[in-house]
Amino acid sequence: MKKLLLAAGVLAAACVYVPQTTAVYDPDCRIMTRHMTLQAAQVPGFVGCRNEGCVALLAAAGAVTAASAVVSGSIVVAGNVVTWFEKRGQCNRVDAPPRPTPPAP
Repeated sequence: MKKLLLAAGVLAAACVYVPQTTAVYDPDCRIMTRHMTLQAAQVPGFVGCRNEGCVALLAAAGAVTAASAVVSGSIVVAGNVVTWFEKRGQCNRVDAPPRPTPPAP
């Protein structure tokens, strides 16, 4: 059991996930939009840990990695949904037919 936790901790403790925003030009709509992605950031490894203390430390690091993936992933999804709505409202397609004006009463 301890070896399994140690192996999982070593693999998971190598990174933390953070949202990253990039600007992208949409030529169809002729606007700049934002696009969010999930990026892995390296965390320095642990040097010189031994026994149960090391297992606990690596298990905690694995929990932090999982939590960062959930929180940052939620931020990325929400940010991209907002961007999608903004793009739909601001899109100025060249080939799109003009919007009809309502008749005067």
